[in-house]
Amino acid sequence: MRGADRRIALGLYRAGPTRPVLERALEVGVTAVDTAYNYGRYQGHRALVEAAGDLLGRFEVSTKVGYFPGGHNLAPARLRAAVAEAGDVLGRAPDTVFVHNPEHDPDALPAACEALAACQADGLCRAWGVATWNPLPLLHAAVLVTVRPDVLMVRAGLAVPGPVLDAAEQLAIKMAAGEVWGMAPFAGNPSDPVWSGLDTGVFLEPGQEPVSSAQARLAVAFAIPAVSRIAVGTTHPDHLADLAAATSVEVSTDTVHAYRRLLRDQAGGRGKEAAHASHNG
Repeated sequence: MRGADRRIALGLYRAGPTRPVLERALEVGVTAVDTAYNYGRYQGHRALVEAAGDLLGRFEVSTKVGYFPGGHNLAPARLRAAVAEAGDVLGRAPDTVFVHNPEHDPDALPAACEALAACQADGLCRAWGVATWNPLPLLHAAVLVTVRPDVLMVRAGLAVPGPVLDAAEQLAIKMAAGEVWGMAPFAGNPSDPVWSGLDTGVFLEPGQEPVSSAQARLAVAFAIPAVSRIAVGTTHPDHLADLAAATSVEVSTDTVHAYRRLLRDQAGGRGKEAAHASHNG
């Protein structure tokens, strides 16, 4: 998989936007930011506007709607109002708006998708999609969705369980998503000790310039599952520059396929063990 196919977005879930990071993002070719209605205690859009200032127009902005102070709510009217509010705060229609974690209410997925498709048709957003942490509960509801999302956003990387990876790929097919983006490539903590014992170099094509461990993990995440963009968060400008360079690192397709087969074999083995235990219980 070659770097020309890949981009990163500055994710604002754990780290709020700052002017130095946004400036550095533009310097290294990162021209997309990913946020949500509920980020920053429901002030994420305003925080982005304040930090970016005159730079905001140089970024593609994706956001998500579905969480509100009263809880998760996919009522179409509530989603539409949140999309309109996001546009008012940003001073322009968001480039992409996602239904946020619809796995919490799978039966509401078809109507929520219809609501965002209507927002797009009415000029409240340029594109729309579905962002899901766990696509497994959505596979049944997806067949009832009659509109085609522009983007599906799912977890990506070596920490994602095999069944979740498979479900993400199935969901992309069922919904005929135009693109698939990734998130959480470091499982929320790039410094977790679990990464120190993992040789991600085996996933890379040989003969390349040396790369950092974080770069290798991010490069691999673009292939597990196959995504064209990944949202990564950081408060350090130099760290962002390091991650941006990972888009040019080439990953071994054969090794990735072997890894996915291993995950499926392990999942199948656990399923057989569970069935055997139930039979003998």
